Amino acid sequence: MSIQAYKTQQDWDVLGASPLELVRMLYRGAIQSIRLARTSLANGQIRERSAAITKACAIVQELTVSLDKDAGGEVAANLAELYIYIHRRLGDANIEQTDAPLAEAEKLLSTLLDAWSQLEEQTPEYEPGEPLRLSA
Repeated sequence: MSIQAYKTQQDWDVLGASPLELVRMLYRGAIQSIRLARTSLANGQIRERSAAITKACAIVQELTVSLDKDAGGEVAANLAELYIYIHRRLGDANIEQTDAPLAEAEKLLSTLLDAWSQLEEQTPEYEPGEPLRLSA
């Protein structure tokens, strides 16, 4: 498959995804970037490590700004604080050039991904154009 065909497929996956799946895609992207940063750190690849951390930070920032704090209440507020913490740990990893903050950020995001994946079982079938509604 060519790069252009892959990108086109990825675009279609995003366009056809439910809001829940989009959140999960963001988590997977951040985790993948952190894993690349950890590998790059271990291999002494400074530029690649920094680029991967920057990408993970951008994804976490997107998760932060996409929170609906009015509708999400305390859960959204807590997630915002956790995202800020993860973002800070990624910055620490970039400055300190150590693995521990990356490992912590990866673990936190993996735990959140697992939680969001469990929500999929609780949500009704998604209709495009509708907001995500979670059952209590």
